[in-house]
Amino acid sequence: MDSSQLAVLQGAMACLQQGRAVTLVSVARTWGTSPRPVGSLLAVSADGRFYGSISGGCVEDDLISRLVEQPIQQPQLMLYGETDAQRHRFGLPCGGVLELVLEPLNNSGEVQRLIDAISQRQALTRQLSLSDGSSRCVHFQTGDKPQLSDQQWVNVFGPVWRLLIIGAGETSRYLAEMAPALGYSVAVCDPRSAYREAWPLSELPVLAGFPDDVVTAFKPDPRTAIVTLSHDPRVDDMALLTALKSEAFYVGALGSKATSAKRRQRFLEHFDFTEVELARLHAPVGLAIGSKTPAEIALSVLAELTALKNEVVKSAPCKEQNNYSVSSA
Repeated sequence: MDSSQLAVLQGAMACLQQGRAVTLVSVARTWGTSPRPVGSLLAVSADGRFYGSISGGCVEDDLISRLVEQPIQQPQLMLYGETDAQRHRFGLPCGGVLELVLEPLNNSGEVQRLIDAISQRQALTRQLSLSDGSSRCVHFQTGDKPQLSDQQWVNVFGPVWRLLIIGAGETSRYLAEMAPALGYSVAVCDPRSAYREAWPLSELPVLAGFPDDVVTAFKPDPRTAIVTLSHDPRVDDMALLTALKSEAFYVGALGSKATSAKRRQRFLEHFDFTEVELARLHAPVGLAIGSKTPAEIALSVLAELTALKNEVVKSAPCKEQNNYSVSSA
């Protein structure tokens, strides 16, 4: 199931164009262990089609059956897991409680505006009045985040996460296979023909351009991660020189501590970098989980990306002013 905001909105739009009533469900608050983060979406059509997820499957069946029988006419709040009986029935983990916002999603113009913004890698903050159901979308401002008050539900809509991998070796292959499960759109680049010809994933062609040109053409933004895994400084450094000047929320490079230290020194001495800019470089790449094999290294990279997205660890700020945050829903 593709639970990205774009997929949910596109599914809802298809139903609206066919004259079907659609209810949008948003995770507004959670207590205890939450299967899905605040801001997660589920769109339910009156004919039973649904897109997205708000609990990982715990409460969807019950909620969808309710909304098919009786689509929402006005915004309302709903709690799941507030009693022991509900927690047992719906399988919510560790005493978790979900507070949901349910609303009729009938403004196709607004839905299309959100789709267009996300497709153009822009972010919007949507404000829903709980009293009368009116809503408006405004440009995202730093600090905006999903939040529920007595009068209003605010959610942030932003583009899908992207991962650009430099180098088409075995570690890159595992990373490219694993990352989509965490919501990343993946691209791979390697200027070396031998590696491109040996690349095993036919559904993901390897870009052949020079890494610095590919990074520039990729137009990295705060929902973009760039990881260099070729282990060849002639390849990796070209990408890093451009990536570290970009708005990418994560820039990482494969290599030992000694190799990484030499690279930092080389960048300071021979290129226009400051200590602050180089502090953004995650090298050695990934969380320190004792990884040795290519698959373990790929896992450590995704673990570090997840920790940054979930704000368990902090990343050094980008040089440019972000137009949306790393933690936007």
